[in-house]
Amino acid sequence: MTSNLQQQSHQCARSGEEIRPFVLNIPQEQVNDLHGRLRRARIPERETVADSSQGIPVKVVEDLCRYWLEEHDWRRLESEFNNLGQWQTEIDGLAIHFLHVRSARPDARPLLITHGWPGSVVEHLDIAGALADPPVDQPAFHLVLPSLPGFGFTAKPKAPGWGLERIADAWAELMRRLGYERFLAQGGDWGAMITAALAIRHPERVAMMHTTVPWAPRPADANDDQLTGLERSWLAYYKDFRERGMAYAHLNATRPQLLGYSLVDSPVGQLAWLADFMIRHSDIDDNGNSLIPRARIVDNVAVYWFGATGASSARIYYESLGKMNMVAPITVPAAVSVPPKELMKLPRAWVEARFKDLRYWSKLEQGGHFASLETPSVFIDELRRAFVLA
Repeated sequence: MTSNLQQQSHQCARSGEEIRPFVLNIPQEQVNDLHGRLRRARIPERETVADSSQGIPVKVVEDLCRYWLEEHDWRRLESEFNNLGQWQTEIDGLAIHFLHVRSARPDARPLLITHGWPGSVVEHLDIAGALADPPVDQPAFHLVLPSLPGFGFTAKPKAPGWGLERIADAWAELMRRLGYERFLAQGGDWGAMITAALAIRHPERVAMMHTTVPWAPRPADANDDQLTGLERSWLAYYKDFRERGMAYAHLNATRPQLLGYSLVDSPVGQLAWLADFMIRHSDIDDNGNSLIPRARIVDNVAVYWFGATGASSARIYYESLGKMNMVAPITVPAAVSVPPKELMKLPRAWVEARFKDLRYWSKLEQGGHFASLETPSVFIDELRRAFVLA
């Protein structure tokens, strides 16, 4: 795997398309300021119920805050990013940050992976090495891992208009600049919808797509009597989530600026806001703990904190929630993996009605909404099995 800056070279044919190396090096004063804020944090009183129905419990937040202050190593995370190879390029007036992890294998294929909210490119750190530098009998990939507009270290849009379609077009342009005219694409959460938009708007560019969230409408001729018991439970789970678990989305979509004042100013507020969703919607181990390692939860929160993206990341909901094209047919080859704790799991017949060339369908035994963080080895195997069919 060729990953350092000396081994990579990006040549741009057109003026204004420069791809610049990006080195992450947060000033120590900002790290010290974070630690001071954590020491002085005001934590609310304990919740009045015995479960997490009022929000992430105080004891969980206190433990995560203690870990962030006493054990988390930001410089370790910086080194992970820098060793993989980071870059920026300006597309449509916005400086896009991305990791570009090139494989040494001559048969490697380009793979674009898009994260969602409340995630970041941290979601993909544990899968990058194995995908770019696999065993000789497994497929290899050149990975392109961009940060969404207003997320991580991509610039914050200064005006409305950065919805899913515009992001998809920017990703197509990014891949062209990197020399990848045809590529594989993967995404979950908002990344799933951006990947679908890519497949709709640039079908000649997408060799195959994979997702854990195959957004699809209920077919007009759907017959619930033909659903399996498992499929009925999937739909009931998603219905319950839409009715009782969407408060965060409505707030992100309607008042992102208001939300940002708290999140950009308080590391504890940022941590609780993101960790609540990550923990609630991940699978658990035998001890009842989230499958997402504690270090990665805090890694992800730290990226939001140092990027000051509490408001800007929420605006993807303002731009796109309820405005997505959920019905346009997807004709590129497609693959779907279904973790048992994913939020939206749909009957296969519904998915096939929209995804016209569904080549791979897999029901997993473990994992949730953050599959690449929870079960990275399973996620890697799923991509390998799926994309060999492209």
